[in-house]
Formats: sequence, structure tokens, C-alpha cells
Amino acid sequence: MKRRSPVWLMTAVLPVLLLVFACAPKPEIRTPSGAMDTPSYHVNTGLRLLEEERFDDAERSFNLAIELDPKYSRAFSGLGVAAAHKGDFKQAREHMSTARKFMKEKQEKLDYHVGMIRIHSMEREGTKWVNEAESEFKKAVKEDEGCAPAYYFMGMAYRKAYEFGKAADMFTRVIEIDGPYVNQANQEWRLVQKIQRAAPGTLIGKKIALVDKMTRADVAALFVQELKLPELYKKRGRKDFDTSFKSPEKTFQTETLLKAEAATDIQNHPMRTDIEEVMKLGVRGLEPYPDHTWHPDERINRAEYAIMVEDLLIKLTGDDKLATEFIGAPSAFPDLRHDLPYFNAVMVVTTRGIMEAESLATGEFNAMGPIDGADALLVIRRLKNLLKL
Repeated sequence: MKRRSPVWLMTAVLPVLLLVFACAPKPEIRTPSGAMDTPSYHVNTGLRLLEEERFDDAERSFNLAIELDPKYSRAFSGLGVAAAHKGDFKQAREHMSTARKFMKEKQEKLDYHVGMIRIHSMEREGTKWVNEAESEFKKAVKEDEGCAPAYYFMGMAYRKAYEFGKAADMFTRVIEIDGPYVNQANQEWRLVQKIQRAAPGTLIGKKIALVDKMTRADVAALFVQELKLPELYKKRGRKDFDTSFKSPEKTFQTETLLKAEAATDIQNHPMRTDIEEVMKLGVRGLEPYPDHTWHPDERINRAEYAIMVEDLLIKLTGDDKLATEFIGAPSAFPDLRHDLPYFNAVMVVTTRGIMEAESLATGEFNAMGPIDGADALLVIRRLKNLLKL
């Protein structure tokens, strides 16, 4: 029996395959319901919703665009970014793969490359994620040198990588272009400038620099790691010797109490070691609460931070008079009464240039307002300069 040739086999199979593909269901295309019901309108709406962190609503908008045009690349890029924001990076990459397959126009390519920069910045997988983001950035600016979103999100990538100088350059370029993201770039540029002035010298310092609202645990880590407070206390702190009589029984009771755990809510905290160190050093404002809790994730305000810094200043200089220096003095701030318990601390740190009014326009100190990591670091830098460290 003769062996049938491959040509004969292909001739027989090809019509069957064509028939299968011809009969396969095609994606239904929705009919527009109005003049504004267009793919580009829904994608632009989705991008705005992404900025508002309304990720489910953004996905809905992108899907509305796909219903009108199943091959609309920009919509798939948007879905990729939305999925990344929700932590589903596998789905994000699948969407971006589809976006890349369909992209043809310049704006579609820009959306894809900028989307990939954003995804790399969120996922931060491996050690070369910055290089991968840079690669996408170069492709974006090759398409359009004035693509403000590419510069902005590359700046955010550098910021997350603690490359603050490069981040500042990117944000400056966005401001020069004066297009999309110019307001956000202005804010980010001011932040990285502040961080650069503070010059954090440790990785924990760089991480804390990006914290929006400081917690007690953040301050503990900052004092121990960045200021190196234990070493400072050993070098510059005073030693007080108590030569008065002590009852042996009372001493025994005190030692027994000291063995009890000072804080019961820090056992599993990642900054436990630093928290225990500041408790041991007795930093005012960072003591345990009466119920033996420490509240590591409790936010601190500007007044509380001033009290802590005043305490450091007193102990490192040995000048106890600082604790009462401004009692009875007039207030230098319109929102700060002289009878408040933190008034002296605020005056001590502000008159020495360690802290300053939050609003230069009104002169308000905003004692109850939060303090961010960059400001907290800048205070540490000024304290070091004052003490000539």
C-alpha cells in the first residue's frame, strides 16, 4: 500500500480547519449608546479612576472600551495597571501581553510602555526591576520626548528604589513639560529635595523618608538606626550616681518588677529591637503605657515629636534648664498657647532651628498635625548639625 504524501494530508485537513475557525464564535461588539460612548472616552475615564484609586471602577471603564473594540490596546494596558494595583501581577502581565499584541498607534505604544513602568514599580520583582523600568522608559520617550507620564512614573520608580537624585531629575522634567502630572510632580520634587537635604545614611532611614505619617515604631527605628542614639548616649550622655541608702528588700522588689515585660504588644513587631532600645534609654514620649503596652503603630503628631527631640537635646547636652526655658514666655505661634504642656518643647526646638512652623505663610506650628518621614529625618539632620556630630 502506497504511503500517502504530506501534501495530500494538508489538502484534506486545511478545509476542515478553515471551516472550524469560520464557525468559531466571534466576540460580540456592543453598539455605542451615544456620542460619548467611545473606547477612548472610557479609557481616559479609567485612567482618571486609577489616579483616584478606584480600581474596580477603572476596570469597568476599560472593559466598556473593550466591548466597543475588542482589540483596543489602550484598554488592555489600563486593565494591566489596575490588576497590578490590586496585587494580581499574573493577570496584569496577561493584559499587557494582549495590549502589546494589538498596539499600533503612537498613543497605544505610550500607554503600554508607561503601564509597564508602573507595573515594574509596583511588583519590584528581582534585582533588575529598575533596569526593566528604564528600558520601557527609553522606548516611551523614543516615541515621544515630551511624554510627561513616562517621566513622572519613572521618577516614582527611582523614588521607590531610593535613587532620589534621579527621581528629582524626572520630576523636574515633568514640571518643564507642564502637562499631565505637573501638580503631582511638584509635590514629589519637593519631597525628594527634602530627603536629599536630610541625607539619610541608612536603608531604614531611606525607607522612613517615604513614610507619610510617622508611628512610634518609626521614630524608635529612626533614633536608633539613623541617629545612633545608644552610641551617642554612651559618648555624650551624663552618668548620675545615686549614693543614697537603699533598702535591700525594696531593691529586690524593684528588680523583680523590672523582670516583668515592659511592653506586651511588640513581640512580633519587625522593629522590636529598636523599640526595646528606646525604652531602655528612657526617651520621653516613647515610654510604655501604664497597662504595659507600647502601641508601636500609633501615629505621632508634631507636638509629640517636639517633646521627644527636646528630651534628646537635654540628655545629649546635659542642660536641664532647657526643660523650663520658655515657661511663662509669650508664644511665637498664632495657634500655640503658652499654657499647653508641649509649649516649652516646641519653643526649644523651633528657636534652635531644629523644627519650624508648618505653614510659612501663616506662621502656624500645627502641633496636632502628623509628621512625615522626610520632615522627621530633616529634624534629625538639624539636631546633628546643632550638636556638631
